[in-house]
Amino acid sequence: MRQPQPHAIQSTDLPQSSRRSLLKALAAAPLLPLGGGAAALLSACATPGATKGFASARFTGMPAPTLANPAAMATTTVGSALEVAFVDGSKQTYQLAYQPFFMTGDMVPDGRGGTLLAGGYVDIKGQPIIDRSLPGRERQFFSDCPDGSSLLTIKGAKVPGVKGNTVFAVVQFEYTTRDQKQAAMYGQLPSPIAVLTLDQDPSSGKLSLVKYHNVDTSQVHGLWITCGASLSPWNTHLSSEEYEPDAAAIASHPQFKGFSRNLYGDENRANPYHYGHLPEVTVNPDGSGSIKKHYCLGRISHELVQVMPDQRTVLMGDDATNGGLFMFVADRAADLSSGTLYVARWQQTSDIGPGAGKLSWIKLGSATSEEVRAMADRYKVSDIMDVRTSDPGDGSFSKIPFNGKFNWVRVKPGMQKAAAFLETHRYAALAGGSLGFTKMEGTTVNARDKIAYSAMSYIQTSMLDGSGHIKVQGPKAGAVYALNLRGGQRDVAGEAMASEWVPVDMAPPAELVGVDLKTPDALGNLAAQDHIANPDNIKFSEKLRTLFIGEDSGMHVNNFLWAYNVDTRALTRILSCPAGAESTGLHAVDEINGWTYVMSNFQHAGDWEKGLHDKVKDQLDALVRANYKDRFGATVGYLTGVALG
Repeated sequence: MRQPQPHAIQSTDLPQSSRRSLLKALAAAPLLPLGGGAAALLSACATPGATKGFASARFTGMPAPTLANPAAMATTTVGSALEVAFVDGSKQTYQLAYQPFFMTGDMVPDGRGGTLLAGGYVDIKGQPIIDRSLPGRERQFFSDCPDGSSLLTIKGAKVPGVKGNTVFAVVQFEYTTRDQKQAAMYGQLPSPIAVLTLDQDPSSGKLSLVKYHNVDTSQVHGLWITCGASLSPWNTHLSSEEYEPDAAAIASHPQFKGFSRNLYGDENRANPYHYGHLPEVTVNPDGSGSIKKHYCLGRISHELVQVMPDQRTVLMGDDATNGGLFMFVADRAADLSSGTLYVARWQQTSDIGPGAGKLSWIKLGSATSEEVRAMADRYKVSDIMDVRTSDPGDGSFSKIPFNGKFNWVRVKPGMQKAAAFLETHRYAALAGGSLGFTKMEGTTVNARDKIAYSAMSYIQTSMLDGSGHIKVQGPKAGAVYALNLRGGQRDVAGEAMASEWVPVDMAPPAELVGVDLKTPDALGNLAAQDHIANPDNIKFSEKLRTLFIGEDSGMHVNNFLWAYNVDTRALTRILSCPAGAESTGLHAVDEINGWTYVMSNFQHAGDWEKGLHDKVKDQLDALVRANYKDRFGATVGYLTGVALG
């Protein structure tokens, strides 16, 4: 996300035969049984049933909205279509549209005959956190920033009120932008996370909300800035905690103090080492959910992780300046409670544009979540390492890049493991990792081709100055990199790596590179509208052979959702978010009860940026405020498709 300014394969290796079985299972997923004219979900294809079989699909795009139709710029707009080809040579086209489940700030059913505030904030005791900024207008805080989502089913699910098929969605809320008095609230409230029970109409695929359940996060000390998310291969929701609070500067961290005050009623109570980890949500058959945090995947700016088909290898985005490419290999399949953490070393092979590089891997350590959690409970930063922000003139300290600046650090004797898992950014740089990436956000995988994708939202600062081994040209509008995955790899110390899904190189496809503009266009765009700009959420659909890309751009007046076909290399705009909003919550689901879904949210509509929105703000501000609760609301929803002809 764009951080506001002050604002079950059980083997260690995946043999080729298992990989073939995996791909066969993916290919055999039921094709979408779309009824003609039904308001169904994104229809990858029609009934595979009797006579037809799915062959391929392609999206036809939409133009970017303009001030010729201001209303289209001030809401979620979809003017795209999906054309499906069948093996008998016939085709079917589906017109796409957007369908929300709710808007944050709505009262939604709690499944017990009552209602809850969608996106509402609660403290450690489950009590509403009240916005008291305007006397006489007190109300519970609710988020304008829904983010990561997962759509799934549970065997034996039974929830009152469901008439068709029971489907669940997990949705997390990253932050709220402002209080009613317009003071910035970023990072000062504990992030809610909810399980939605959805009633799936078997005849149309339509989803309707019947229950909203707030997951109790008190046992994991609440959640800190939950951004992107993914669905694990074992059917759990893998959340995130980004911009981990700097334990070395916590005394002067007003956001974290506000967070602690709102969560605990005490600005000094929260422990920074409890945040910056990987939360995992398990959905129960009754529509409730439970949560745990995994402390052994590194304490970094977790954005969106991708578990590979071996159910052990985890590739992680790191949404930071001087961030790294991190990978975790679990000891056991479908269990992230213990394993080994690695950081990549970038060997640059090109400095042109976004650049390219070969990757090698440095082992940072192995640990269990419980032992790291115990260290988090016990240690302060001064127990683990000495940190200086200016040169101490002492040769026992090492100079490292950290968050756009430099630190001088020295690990205390015997504290290497604590440093690796609780001060991961600093320790990884000290170990020789390439801590030079900027805002590496979404990650996803194309299993058939063994290619991972990583979104670099902005290519700037530390990617241009060489501070973390990387020195490329740009563009500021960012790029999506493709990473080839291989087995039989050894780390830099020569030790075998227990994964067949290790990234070995990194370079962007030409179509997935943003284009900076030397001067703003007629609307104020700072990057070309017909190219991606500042990619963030990304998800891959095996069935559609399509990489979906959601923008978080400070360079596009409206942020877009794109579809990129990896075979034809066609990039197509399929959705436009309200002006000033970020495209979030992306989740491409190949099949649920025969239906294909693309989930899509947005956040902070009308978050006007000077220099970007100057030409449109006067015409759009009132429209956005009318659409989205005076800019306090945002929607959670999905793409639908209606058959044409």
